[in-house]
Amino acid sequence: MKKLLLLLLAIAAVAGVAYRIISARDAAQAKSARVPPAVPVALAQVTIRDMPRMLEVVGRAEAYASVALKSRVDGQVAAVNFTEGQHVRQGEVLVRLDPADFKARLLQAEATVARDQAQLAKAKVDVEHYIALKNRGFVSEEKVNDLRTVEASAAATLRVDQAAVDLARLQLSYSVIVAPSDGIVGARLVFPGTGVKNNDTTLAVVNQVRPIYVTFAVPEKHLPRIRAAMKAGVLKGTVSLPGGGERFEGEARFLDNAVDPASGTIQMKATFANAGEKLTPGQFVNVALVLDTVSNAQVIPAQAVQQGSQGNFVYVVKSDNSVEVRKIELLFTRDNLAVIDKGLQGGETVVTDGQLRLTPGVKVQAREAGKAPARSPAPAAS
Repeated sequence: MKKLLLLLLAIAAVAGVAYRIISARDAAQAKSARVPPAVPVALAQVTIRDMPRMLEVVGRAEAYASVALKSRVDGQVAAVNFTEGQHVRQGEVLVRLDPADFKARLLQAEATVARDQAQLAKAKVDVEHYIALKNRGFVSEEKVNDLRTVEASAAATLRVDQAAVDLARLQLSYSVIVAPSDGIVGARLVFPGTGVKNNDTTLAVVNQVRPIYVTFAVPEKHLPRIRAAMKAGVLKGTVSLPGGGERFEGEARFLDNAVDPASGTIQMKATFANAGEKLTPGQFVNVALVLDTVSNAQVIPAQAVQQGSQGNFVYVVKSDNSVEVRKIELLFTRDNLAVIDKGLQGGETVVTDGQLRLTPGVKVQAREAGKAPARSPAPAAS
């Protein structure tokens, strides 16, 4: 009987110990079930830097100078001395007209001048001869005056015919058409044998592309900042081709004198060196103007900014790795960066990815760089 009693006591002791162990385990499991695991997220710190405020619009490249070459005389094309798309220098001969007619007119005018010179010389000799006769009393003063009139008339005729020589020589020079500036000549529009009319037939088009203009329209609401930037100095800008790639720096110097009432925009022009001639007249480009610079700006990745019913907000990570919702005032975004006016301090940490799983107070942990967030398994196909 005594042995049985001892056995029962031992069993009761073992059962009590087992009960305490199981109770402690269940309590620990319940506690861990109440505390959710930390959510893996991507984090970034608030940095302080100077950020330029950019105005981005679409523009079109335009030749710095575009000249449609036309003949200043009627004639016939004798030679075309350029290749389509050729780079030309100022003064380089592009087209020659048949000069035979112009040379004949020049020779005729020069012959007329030679005749006038002979007549004027004879008139001067006559005047001198009759003045001597008048001094000796053989002719009257009236006769001398008549001869002086003849001399003056001959001199006037010589000047008229000399002007005709200058005109003929000028027209002969017009038979050679040269490039008005450095640039690129376009398609050939005339060929040898083509008849051309004075200031009518276009012979070729020369575009000056170094430097080059970019023309664009900006909304009128930006006028105060644009005027302030232009007044302070040169308004810097960059252009890039659609699809990204290399950027080219230039200066905006022209602001039109009126806003287009139909579109609410105003026309501007910027000048670019275009040393490599990568910008072509007529080409669409992306234009970015630096309106001003925000000093000591609070900058975070743009993907950290969330939108809610009460405006923009971010998730800020506190010292205990829990998150809180912070309302912010956004100035602008540029190059995937957001510039914050109010709501953050330099050095604070914000969540940039994984916000969908967050609520205020949830613990977070930094996800390894380049590691994608975990996804729920896809449902099995039925």
